[in-house]
Amino acid sequence: MRTFSTKPAEITRKWYVVDAEGMVLGRLATEVARVLRGKHNPYFAPHLDTGDHVIIINADKVILTSNKAERKFAYRHSGYPGGLRTDRYTDLLATKPVFVVEKAIKGMLPKNRLGAAMYTKLKVYAGPTHPHAAQLPEPMAIDGALRANR
Repeated sequence: MRTFSTKPAEITRKWYVVDAEGMVLGRLATEVARVLRGKHNPYFAPHLDTGDHVIIINADKVILTSNKAERKFAYRHSGYPGGLRTDRYTDLLATKPVFVVEKAIKGMLPKNRLGAAMYTKLKVYAGPTHPHAAQLPEPMAIDGALRANR
């Protein structure tokens, strides 16, 4: 018996919609990163982009547990000496909720050209609507235990 190797022409991509309302950020990010990477497919290959497209709606309603929103910081640097800037996640969730979700998912993807290709298949929207209805996305089943118990 020969070893099966996935060819790029054999990859079929689906579109999934995830409603992030009331979901914990890290648990949402791991499931979405798994689908973007393609690990849910039986023909997964680590050297190929076998993942599917994911649309996340209601990103502004995602939550962080155990006061992480007040204690956790997002760092960025301007490139100049003394150019380190910090933003509290409470402020980021209020002003840029899409950035918060994208940053969490991007950190779980490979740090190379393959990861950049996987990242392009992610679409995040703060509200409940998205412009991708023509792709006929199906709802992604994420375990109900991922929702916060509040």
